[in-house]
Amino acid sequence: MSSFDRHPSTVADFDDARRRERLRETRLGHGWRRWRLPRLVVLRIIAVLGVAMIAFGQYWVHDVVPERARLAQTAPELLPVHLPADPRDWDTAVVDMVGLGGVNAAPTATALPALSRLGVVWAVRYDNAGIDTKVIAEMIVRAARYGNVRNIVLVGHSMGGIIALEVARHIHLGSDRRLVAVVLDCTPMDLDAVRPENRSRGADLVRWVGWLPGARESRLLRFAVEISARRERFAQRDGLFFDIDFTAAREVSAEVLRDKIFSRDAASNGLIEAQFLAIVAGGGAADLRALGKPNPDKRNPAIVFIRPRDGSRDDVVDVEYSHKVLIEHSGGVDGTLSVVRPTRIEHANPIQRPREYNEVIETQVLPFVRRYQEANRNDPP
Repeated sequence: MSSFDRHPSTVADFDDARRRERLRETRLGHGWRRWRLPRLVVLRIIAVLGVAMIAFGQYWVHDVVPERARLAQTAPELLPVHLPADPRDWDTAVVDMVGLGGVNAAPTATALPALSRLGVVWAVRYDNAGIDTKVIAEMIVRAARYGNVRNIVLVGHSMGGIIALEVARHIHLGSDRRLVAVVLDCTPMDLDAVRPENRSRGADLVRWVGWLPGARESRLLRFAVEISARRERFAQRDGLFFDIDFTAAREVSAEVLRDKIFSRDAASNGLIEAQFLAIVAGGGAADLRALGKPNPDKRNPAIVFIRPRDGSRDDVVDVEYSHKVLIEHSGGVDGTLSVVRPTRIEHANPIQRPREYNEVIETQVLPFVRRYQEANRNDPP
C-alpha cells in the first residue's frame, strides 16, 4: 500500500513532499530490485532509437524517394538557342555549358547572341543524376552528324569550362567532328584556383553525401547546406553566440526554396557533387595537354580564356592562377591561347553583363576563333 493510500487527503492538504513521493512510487522501474539502472538505460536507448527511426522513415519516404524517382527520369539534353547569323555558318555548332550549381545553359546562351556569328548555338542541359562527359560528347556528335555540322566550338562558364575541356578531349580524339575552339569563361583550372572562402559549400555537400544515406537526393540536406552558405547575410557572431536577423533569415530561406529547392533548373546534390569533384580532380591541365598534342588528322583547337581585367573582381575564382596554368599548357609563341580581359565583368556573369560579353565576343573572340574555323573549312573532309 502506498503512502497516498495509507494517508487519504484532499487537494488542499496534499503537499509537495507527498507529491514527490507519489511520483517516485509510480515511475517506471520503481519495483525493480535487480539490474534496475542498466534496464532503465536500455529502455531509454530503445525509445530514442525508436523516435530516430520514425524520423528517418519520414525523411526517406517524403524526401529521398520522390526525388530519387524524379532524378531517375532525367538525362542530358541538347537545346537549340540561336540560328546562325550567317547561313554559311550552318557547318559550325557552338555548344554552351554552365558551371557549379547550374543545370541548363539555355538562359546563358540566350544572353550571348554574338555566338551565333560563328554558327548555330546549342545549350547543354545536364543530367541531374550526375555528369558523364563521354555521354555529353556523344550527344553533341550525334546532333552534329544529324544536322550536317562539321565544326564544333565549346563554351564553358566557370566550372563548366572544366566539363567543356573534358568533352572537347572526347570530341577531338574520339570522333570525326572538328573541334575549332574551347572558350573558357573564368574557369578554375584546378581546386587551387577556387578562392578558399568559396570551397566550403561544395566540400560540405560532398562530405555529407559521403556518409548520410539518401544525401544525393535529399532536399532537406540541400536546404541546410544552402542556408549555411548564406549565413553571413543574417547571422553575425557575438562572442560565443550569434546575433540573428530573423527578417533577413526569412528572405534567405525564401530565396533558397525558390531558386535551389523547387526550381526545375536547380542542380541536384548529386550533380553538384559531380561538378565539384570535377574541379577537385584537376583534369583541366591534362585535357589541355591532350588537345595540344600534334595530330596528323586534325588541327589543334583554339583556347580562349575570358577573365576580368582586374582579377579581384572575380570573387569566386583566382583568374590570375588559371591564367598562368593556361599559359603553361597552351600559350607561348606557337601556342593556341588567346586571353580576353574585359573591364566590367565579374565571375562568369553574361546574364548580368550581356552587353560587355557580347561586345568582347564580337571584337576579340570571333576574330581569333574565325582563323581556326576557316582553317578547318579548308582542310579535306
